Amino acid sequence: MTEIRDSFPHDVEITENLFVPLKDGTRLAAKLWLPKGIGPVPVILEYLPYRKREGTRARDQEMHGWLAGQGYACLRLDIRGTGDSEGIIEDEYSVQEQLDGVEAIGWIAEQEWCDGQVAMIGISWGGFNGLQIAARQPPALKTIITVGSTDDRYATDIHWVGGCLSKDNFDWSATMFAHNDLPPDPELSGPGWRAQWLARMEANSPWILTWLAHQRRDEYWRQGSVCEDFSRITIPVYAVSGWADNYAESVPRLLEGLSGPRRGLVGPWAHSFPHDVAVHPAIGWLQEVKRWCDHWLKGEGQGLEGEPMYRVWMQESVPPQTCYLERPGRWVGEGAWPSPRIEHRPLTLTATGGLSPEPLPEGAAEEARLEICSPLSVGLAAGEVGRYGEDAEWAPDQREDDGGSLVFTTDPLPERTEILGAPQLTLRFSSDKPMALVAVRLNDVLPDGRSTKVTQGYLNLTHRQDHEHAELLTPGETYEVTVDLDDIAHAFPAGHRIAVSLSTTYFPICWPSPELATLSIVPGASRLDLPVRPPRAEDEQLRAFDAPEMAAPTPSVKHPAPEGVRRTITRDLLSGETVVDFPRWTYSTEMTDIGQTVTSDAFARYRITEGDPLSAVCETECNVEIKGPDTTCGHHSTGRLTSDATHFRVEMTLRVTENGETLLERQWDERIARDHV
Repeated sequence: MTEIRDSFPHDVEITENLFVPLKDGTRLAAKLWLPKGIGPVPVILEYLPYRKREGTRARDQEMHGWLAGQGYACLRLDIRGTGDSEGIIEDEYSVQEQLDGVEAIGWIAEQEWCDGQVAMIGISWGGFNGLQIAARQPPALKTIITVGSTDDRYATDIHWVGGCLSKDNFDWSATMFAHNDLPPDPELSGPGWRAQWLARMEANSPWILTWLAHQRRDEYWRQGSVCEDFSRITIPVYAVSGWADNYAESVPRLLEGLSGPRRGLVGPWAHSFPHDVAVHPAIGWLQEVKRWCDHWLKGEGQGLEGEPMYRVWMQESVPPQTCYLERPGRWVGEGAWPSPRIEHRPLTLTATGGLSPEPLPEGAAEEARLEICSPLSVGLAAGEVGRYGEDAEWAPDQREDDGGSLVFTTDPLPERTEILGAPQLTLRFSSDKPMALVAVRLNDVLPDGRSTKVTQGYLNLTHRQDHEHAELLTPGETYEVTVDLDDIAHAFPAGHRIAVSLSTTYFPICWPSPELATLSIVPGASRLDLPVRPPRAEDEQLRAFDAPEMAAPTPSVKHPAPEGVRRTITRDLLSGETVVDFPRWTYSTEMTDIGQTVTSDAFARYRITEGDPLSAVCETECNVEIKGPDTTCGHHSTGRLTSDATHFRVEMTLRVTENGETLLERQWDERIARDHV
């Protein structure tokens, strides 16, 4: 349980709204927390589109109120065209957003309450743009703390997974579509608020139309991907994620790519700050932020130099279940990353379904082949892509998906085996179709047969060279590819077995290829490489984290939420159709201090009929209502993504209301050519 602090070294003065002026005349809205009575201090900036006034109000106070009480000014800034900021938002992570951030940092550094130094902190979007703005090198920006973010917008985000269309691509577009036309607060924006609102709703367009127009890793995705030139980031970076989040693999990549001061931390957490978690153990994360900022902004504090570069939660084996509230394990550290201590242990796939530590005899590798054409039901036991820790988001027993997969398993392990890093599968194969994908799962098989998913990786096989250059497969020709699985820290106990499972479908995580493909695998020429971590005696002396704490949130009342969909899978045994439902953003919260109530309900639904990959459908519905003292503003939208053999089809509807009356209605129906997907 996170402790709520009500006493701090410094009293805090809160400015509910101030405007940061930009050179083009646009004003960005900000909320400011100032410690009283100590003069100019460093500023910690968080820069988001999620509406400071009511969207992130409670958690902003919990974090920024705590940090301000410790002697830092904190500024929560709405991105252009969102919340109470003026202008229009046209896409995520745009150049305009980054340049606005650079200009805002310059303005902040000149204020009388700032000592000229700024740090950036953020999770997800705010972690992304912290890295992006650091690469632009504004002089006043001295350090960033990036949580649940990425260095590579194509490889590690919600759009594409291994060159396959991710289930979250359309889903996330629908979520942002439901927020981009919400109005500024009349109380803060004044008489012009309604004109701003009308401009937003007229400009609102489904971002999926842009994202689907870039199906390879082209300049669109390279923009904002700091891995393109790590040398642009010269300030200290603290990179953080959780093994249950889909951004964890970015942390070791940042440690490897950056050359300046840096630290990495990965816990058992989902997509959350480490002090306020759904998956325990939580840590005293805000104390860690203070310690980091004290060192780099105030020259205070000792011990950072003597700590490991990379600290992770080594997860113990657990039985499969659809929700974990706690993951047993222990903290371990590596002095450098990549670590020279990691042993890369190859395991050869065998024709009898084994994983052998011994390579096959010379010439025997090509003798046997195994074929797999997975049913479209494989992937129903996948769980979510990005998890928040609730609603049955973890993968259940993997034996369900293994029924439609090729499975290769070790003998029972003679001793405990711990891995840390990214496993890789080198696969030799041929395909009977020009387009195909492979999904790879690494599983922990318990002695009783239950199978827990450890990590996974995917590859669109037309992207076998790289994600910039797609090339059709020649049916019958043999190829060799390497599939990178997501980084993980996991301990396989003695007596358990390690399994790798291969499938040619993985819906809804990966949109299916246009035709059901059969892959012919050459097991003896294929291998799994495991990053095995030997024990490290220094782990026992790692500094213990403080207990989690935060400031009290702003006052609110939770009202009964609209009845939303549940996390369910429904199969029609007569038609062969399977329907997978994912609940989204369903709540009703009254913020009593500002007289507003926000009510939301949404879902993403995926359909597919066995035997027909062109039957895949994603459907979304989002409803958001903001009820204020004088006006109730509403957004209602639906979305539908389908495909035929050559094109994707995007259908969207939008209705915006004021006090129940329709202000605007629009529809979209567009086709976008499939590009080797």
